[in-house]
Amino acid sequence: MTAIRVGHIDLGFHDASARKIEAVLARHGHEIERSTAPHEEMFMRMGRGEVDFLVSAWLPASHGTYLAPFEADVRKITVLYEPYCIWGVPSFVPAEVASVADLLREPALSRMDRLIQGINPGAGISRFSQAIVDHYGLDTAGYHFETGTEAQCFDRFEDAVSRNEWVVVPLWHPQYLHARYRIRELAEPAGLLGGTDRATLIVRRDAEPRVNPAALEELANLQLGNQRVSELEDTLVRATPPA
Repeated sequence: MTAIRVGHIDLGFHDASARKIEAVLARHGHEIERSTAPHEEMFMRMGRGEVDFLVSAWLPASHGTYLAPFEADVRKITVLYEPYCIWGVPSFVPAEVASVADLLREPALSRMDRLIQGINPGAGISRFSQAIVDHYGLDTAGYHFETGTEAQCFDRFEDAVSRNEWVVVPLWHPQYLHARYRIRELAEPAGLLGGTDRATLIVRRDAEPRVNPAALEELANLQLGNQRVSELEDTLVRATPPA
């Protein structure tokens, strides 16, 4: 049967959910050609017809602008989970640090690390985080947001927790750190974190006739949920040897 090209965004939780899509396709006789790329590049690949499925488009806020140029060329199959972005702190940071605005007051001013380490610049959380720094004037107190790799963001959080240090992590649900730690979300009343998206599996319409109809039907009924994706990613991360 025809090989199906499944593309996923180059982050662990997208990889974890893509493996579930690929397993369904394989059960229905398809060979799988998997590929990965950063956010914008993966959407451009799909727009050029270089992948058949994309796992997944966070709509409408995070990835809507990337999908818009070719949205008429795809069909939305199912919502796999309902992601949302947060700024979070370790649970041992006292509850009086309850909102983004509290970062400008004591006790956060004395204890909180000023670097807010993010992931790649194309991610919705990266765009949202820079907007938060600007909107709340956090730079006046020395806070600064920097993009980077997944490892820089996640490892830094885990290292801070191991040292009982106060740190802000720009994160989202689902994400494997939630399977390991209690991370408290900071209130962000300006609504700059984009709200709740719908992680949508999309397929190119010109590729759909090559997909086993029974596979499409099973995929249409597939719903993973945030907690399950966090757990799947955590399992995948633990099973992957360090680079």
